[in-house]
Amino acid sequence: MTLAGGPHRFHPHPLPDLYGHGLRLRPWDADSEADVETWFQGRTDPEFRRWNTPLKITTDLDSARDSLCIAAENTANGTSAAYCVTDAATGAPLGHVGVNVVNRVMSSARVGYWVLPEARGRRVATHALALATRWALAEPDGLGLHRLELDHAVGHDSSCRVAERCGFRYEGTLRDAMWEAGRHDAYRDMHLHARLATDPDVNP
Repeated sequence: MTLAGGPHRFHPHPLPDLYGHGLRLRPWDADSEADVETWFQGRTDPEFRRWNTPLKITTDLDSARDSLCIAAENTANGTSAAYCVTDAATGAPLGHVGVNVVNRVMSSARVGYWVLPEARGRRVATHALALATRWALAEPDGLGLHRLELDHAVGHDSSCRVAERCGFRYEGTLRDAMWEAGRHDAYRDMHLHARLATDPDVNP
């Protein structure tokens, strides 16, 4: 059932595909071996590991499958929306974008993304984030949220540029707010960006 309006709107299930900028965003399929392999490649990429430390670190296909199943479960229960970013013409996987930690009371969520090495340099992250942001904040079949937050480790300049291109304003530096690379016992600073549904639209 879909409830319309405000912080209590539920996203449709299954998630709608999103199109634009030569991309197709589709829900991940945890039963697809190809999707598990793509998830594994993305989560074990050295650049991903340099800037992200998940609660459960992906080390092999089994842990990748477990992680992707959790993402699919969170999507099904409405606490996140995990999308596989693909080339609209060929269907080739390019990366991931997710609207996570959906808080229906505060009408807010957090966004995250990663891009496979072979797809970098083509503004895939920028365009995928723009599509997911517009859907989460403004599309009729979207989440109807008011605020989206985006954070990244200090020094991750490319992620900072993606945020700014998509209208996520820099709001400050949070001290020791995320884990160091590959560790759960050490911390580093992060930048916080955010975008509101009432902010002017952007065309990245």
